[in-house]
Amino acid sequence: MEHAHAAAPHSKPAEKEVLDIAEKGGTRQGVRQSMDRRLFMQLSVFTGCKDARPLAAELEKAGLSAVLYADVNDPSGVGVLACDEDPALFAGRLREVLTGPNFDKLSFRPEMTMLGRTYALGYEPDLEDWLLKRPQRVVCDPQNPWAIWYPLRRTGAFNKLPHEEQMQILKEHGNIGRAYGDAGLASDIRLASFGLDAKDNDFVIGLIGSKLYPLSSVVQSMRKTRQTSEFIQNMGPFFVGKALWQSRVS
Repeated sequence: MEHAHAAAPHSKPAEKEVLDIAEKGGTRQGVRQSMDRRLFMQLSVFTGCKDARPLAAELEKAGLSAVLYADVNDPSGVGVLACDEDPALFAGRLREVLTGPNFDKLSFRPEMTMLGRTYALGYEPDLEDWLLKRPQRVVCDPQNPWAIWYPLRRTGAFNKLPHEEQMQILKEHGNIGRAYGDAGLASDIRLASFGLDAKDNDFVIGLIGSKLYPLSSVVQSMRKTRQTSEFIQNMGPFFVGKALWQSRVS
């Protein structure tokens, strides 16, 4: 006689996780802002440039949203900061420019490359401006030609902290940046670079202003914060530049 097999209990199908990768901003007219758009920005650095004018002409001809910097720490160095919502720019039109006849004469410095994307913390009053318009407006402002760009990586210990404690630590940094911004001394650009950086950095920071000293002062002030003193694993290399050419922003 055949043995009857026990019926397997009915298991409830696992619920699918619904992912929401949109950036979230503050509330406007009672509705929290949400946008699945962001700006990608990349800094590429070269050396061996004796005349930057053909480089500027090439960037302008290509119609790129970009800045051409003189590398203050390299007498023949230049940096190109390019930005676009579509990261295909960096594998397409920008690549064609940077391998074209004008840039091809220079020596590329891959260790200085920085790539990141804009992001929101959840309280921004104008999310679209914060993610897309403000970064281009800041870096292309002819009144603010000076820039310091650098990547950084936090320690794993920071990521293990409770969210409330993380926010308190970040607020300390934010207060410093806001004080310099309100005084008209420096504007900051914060980019996330998770999975985009060859050295596994977490962020790219840009400090932009009309004079160089206040930008250095921002970095010095940040050294005293808990985030920098306790939870930064790597910082740099630093690129210090002065704009030779900036695209126009409408």
